[in-house]
Amino acid sequence: MIEQYSRQAGFLLDEGALPQQVDRAIEAFGFAMGPFRMGDLAGNDIGWAIRKRRAIERPDFRYSKTADLLCKKGRFGQKSGAGWYDYKSADRTAYPSKQVEALILEQAQALKMPRRTISDEEIVGRLVYSLINEGAKILEEGIAARASDIDIVYLNGYGFPLWRGGPMLYADTVGLSNVCACHGWLCGARREPISGSGAGMGAGVTVGPSGSKRRDVQ
Repeated sequence: MIEQYSRQAGFLLDEGALPQQVDRAIEAFGFAMGPFRMGDLAGNDIGWAIRKRRAIERPDFRYSKTADLLCKKGRFGQKSGAGWYDYKSADRTAYPSKQVEALILEQAQALKMPRRTISDEEIVGRLVYSLINEGAKILEEGIAARASDIDIVYLNGYGFPLWRGGPMLYADTVGLSNVCACHGWLCGARREPISGSGAGMGAGVTVGPSGSKRRDVQ
């Protein structure tokens, strides 16, 4: 799930956002830490290694190239003193980086992608709904037995805001129609469509691609 979340964060940079805007928007939603501050804390080279393996296993699987370019410059995060943000000695404060902003703009130009204004609402929608979409796939494939199991993992392990109940319960709270309204944000030449078209993910019901409902294993 976190892979899809990170992919959307990368695409947002290609299209017009900057790391500090993305992090600020999702942290205002309630996350303990945004995707770019999280990457700097964990080590950007970890994601780089995963993407290298993915390039062999799934060469058609697309990512923003900005994170790879960042790593090629040795900006692995707090441990190297620079990542998506700049860091000062003995100071974990994330300072916006002019070098990173220039790198993002350079990559956008290489893609011939015009920059556009991206709202905080779109940022939150794309990040959160990418988690929900992948969570629905995990339930469809039987990897997780219950939607609540996914919620517990995200509440305790990934800093999802406690008062929102986890990504799958949040999907039920906002209504699947609103989740599907985000379809235009999550789909396109570089993105994957929302999984299924039914309701009740938090309640234990998922919908397969064919539209047939099934209840999670109890």
